[in-house]
Amino acid sequence: MIDLHYWPTPNGWKISIMLEECGLAYTLKPVNIGRGEQFAPEFIAISPNNRMPAIVDHDPPGGGAPVALFESGAILIYLAEKTGCFLPADLRGRHATLQWLMWQMGGLGPMAGQNGHFLLYAPEALPYALERYSKEVNRLYGVLDAQLERTGSYAAGSEYSIADMAIFPWIRTHKAQQIAISEFPFVERWYKTVFERPAVKRGLELGKELRLPKLDEEARKALFGQTAKSVRDGAHKPN
Repeated sequence: MIDLHYWPTPNGWKISIMLEECGLAYTLKPVNIGRGEQFAPEFIAISPNNRMPAIVDHDPPGGGAPVALFESGAILIYLAEKTGCFLPADLRGRHATLQWLMWQMGGLGPMAGQNGHFLLYAPEALPYALERYSKEVNRLYGVLDAQLERTGSYAAGSEYSIADMAIFPWIRTHKAQQIAISEFPFVERWYKTVFERPAVKRGLELGKELRLPKLDEEARKALFGQTAKSVRDGAHKPN
């Protein structure tokens, strides 16, 4: 059994989708990031970066003590290796998949996250930030569109993989990002194909009722007002 420490966000969806795709048994452990639960000492013990998602696998390959993991990309690789699914075994296929996973982790996710922040949550419009991040997200959509034109199917090649599972949740936010997906026809076709997978739909539905309708001041503080002191205080808070 796997404990899934989760909140319904793009990074959370990556893991809920992967677990559903693999058919692995898991227990949902909600982490209300709008109420600061990511700073609870018991969660920091699992995820030192105080970010979800995180997992604890109570039945790891080879047996032994439970394995705890944080960072969505690392979790995807672990689950792929545990099940032998969605990460090619051959050298070229494996590294093609890993490089597009890292492209999402290092590029699309952070840039789309910053773009979304300044579009939706900044207390005032900051033209430089809006232009900077909107152009970079647009560029990244162009990179993905060109790659999907080359492969004719999925991000890393002809087979659906953890790269697609990592990228898809961030493309799902295209409306909030103010991206006209129709301008990227290969992304649009790929997006529709992935969205129709039953496991993807189940992964997106997980914890849907948990999402806050809007951010109140407490949520803003929990999400945007934390420093190193927040982590230290949470890690040393009495249980």
